[in-house]
Amino acid sequence: MKKRSFFERLAGNLRFDDNEEDVQTEETKNPILLKEEQKTNTGLPVKEVEEVGELPVDAYETQNEIIIQALIAGVLPDNLSIAITRETVSIKGRREENKTISPEQYSIKELYWGSFARSVDLPAEVDIDSAEAIERHGMLMIKLPKTDRGRKTMLKIKSI
Repeated sequence: MKKRSFFERLAGNLRFDDNEEDVQTEETKNPILLKEEQKTNTGLPVKEVEEVGELPVDAYETQNEIIIQALIAGVLPDNLSIAITRETVSIKGRREENKTISPEQYSIKELYWGSFARSVDLPAEVDIDSAEAIERHGMLMIKLPKTDRGRKTMLKIKSI
């Protein structure tokens, strides 16, 4: 079964493709991120590997800028990072679970907790120095001004 997107884990939904079997394993029945413990040939445990969810995004462009939107409700600003180059935007973060509630207290547990990431290839070159990120009501909006490739300027010649 393919890796589920961040939104599918967040909402607790399952995706079934036509060419895949409709089989649910324990991992797909429970949307909680499971950590797997790997073992070496000697049988000693190796570092735990945590799966990283894929953050769903909307990306669109206007005449002057590219806008990327993502739902990040429940993510603290300290647990979110955005890296921008002229061609890509990478968003990484972590949604921390409330550790004061024991597993036995839950009657339903479908929300996704843990790390997520997403890289977006941009359709045009952007000015990274003028980019801005705004969070409002759990919606992250990244505004990336496009560079004006057709812009011309006339240089004045200085005489020394």
